[in-house]
Order: sequence, then C-alpha cells, then structure tokens
Amino acid sequence: MDFQFILGLVLSAAIGVSLGLFGGGGSILTVPLLVYWFGQTPHEAMPMSLVVVGVTSLVGAAAQYRAGRLRLGIGSPFAAAGMLGALGGARLMYLFTAPQLLLIFSGLMFVVSGRLLAQPAPAEHPGCEPASRALWKIAAIGLGVGILTGFLGIGGGFLIVPALLFFGGLDIKSAVATSLLVIALNCAAGIAGHWQSSLFDLRLAALVTACALAGVWVGTWLAARMDSARLQKAFACFVLAVALFLLVKNLPGDL
Repeated sequence: MDFQFILGLVLSAAIGVSLGLFGGGGSILTVPLLVYWFGQTPHEAMPMSLVVVGVTSLVGAAAQYRAGRLRLGIGSPFAAAGMLGALGGARLMYLFTAPQLLLIFSGLMFVVSGRLLAQPAPAEHPGCEPASRALWKIAAIGLGVGILTGFLGIGGGFLIVPALLFFGGLDIKSAVATSLLVIALNCAAGIAGHWQSSLFDLRLAALVTACALAGVWVGTWLAARMDSARLQKAFACFVLAVALFLLVKNLPGDL
C-alpha cells in the first residue's frame, strides 16, 4: 500500500470520530473521502458509504445505549419510517449525475447549518424521555430523512440530529445518541435498496470501516464531556464547512 492509501485509512478514523461526537457527519466525510482520495465514482462511493457508516453507527449506538443517552421512544418510530423511505430513495439516485447529487447534498447542508446556528441548544434531560410528541409527525419527518438517505447515499445524521432537536424535543446529547441508531437502521435499508444495482470494492469498504470503528470510541468519549451549546455550534460549523467544500468542488462542473 502506498502512502496516500495509508493516510486515507488514517483519515477514515475521522468518520467514526464525527459519528461519535456529532451523531452524524459520517457520510459527509465518507463520500468525499472515497471520491476524492480513494478514486471511487460517486455512484460507487454512495452505497459504499452506507456500509461504512451503518456498521460504525451501530457500534456507536450500542455504546450510547449502555451510557443511558439513547431515547428509544423517539428513535424507534423515526427509524421505522426512515427505513421505508430509504428503500424508495435508493432508486432515485440513478436519475441524477454525480455533480448534481453532490450539489443537492451541499444545498441541504447549508440549510441545516443555518438553522442550527440560529437555534439555541435545548436543556438536557438525562435519563428520561421528553414530553410526548405526535407520533405521526415524528414518523413523517423520519420518512423524509429516510428518502434522502437512500437518494444521496448518506446515513442522514446531519438531518436526523436537527430533526430530533426541533421535532422530537431531545437535547443535543440525546439527539446525537439516538441519531446513531436511526442512521444504522436507515443505512441497512439503503443498502438493501442498492443491493442489485450497485457494485463496489468490498475490501476497501472493510478497511475504511475498521478505521472508522476505532474513531467512534474517541468521538463518543468527547461528546459526553462537551457542553451542549458548544456541541451544537460545533456540529453546525462542521456541516457548513463541508457544504462549502462540496459547493466549490462541484459548482463549475457539467450539470
């Protein structure tokens, strides 16, 4: 293996750090890393990212459950609807060119980062579920996020965390923890949707996943020790930075 490949595997650990720390951002990192560093096409990278992010998120969710921060009452209906959406959304990906997909990805992140920067962080409520929310509203939001998961080949964390904050009534740390479970299930549904129409390098996927798993433990440890308001602002700035990167990379391309 050459130096660039080895460095790419080191950078893959940042995928896990992002998921453990922010409850999202895994695919925001994974798709560009696979495309611009490992030389995969977007149509190869997006389903591959579902494998990497899905496995890493599942491991992170197990750690958050043991720590008592995962909220199953909100996360379960959100995830169930999201899985249905991901199955359908996976078919939409092949209707668009690579630059179009990445520009859509970028536009969504601009909207979400702006909302997060403007929204004050909710108060933490450790060890308990928030006040009951309309089940249909949570399921509807989960369905929409799931469609985007399959469509863009993303775990959806950069949309799931804000949705759990704004519509689920969770604080940032509970939203981060619950997001990991939703991401893992949405990724599984997205993979099923891509199964017969996409081929990718299984060896590369396994290597990137192994590195990301090492990073998720670091991210989970950091998230538990950060102030909630600071964590939310850091997540918003991270999403905004990657949105700018993708916009600059793809705006001049042929659409």
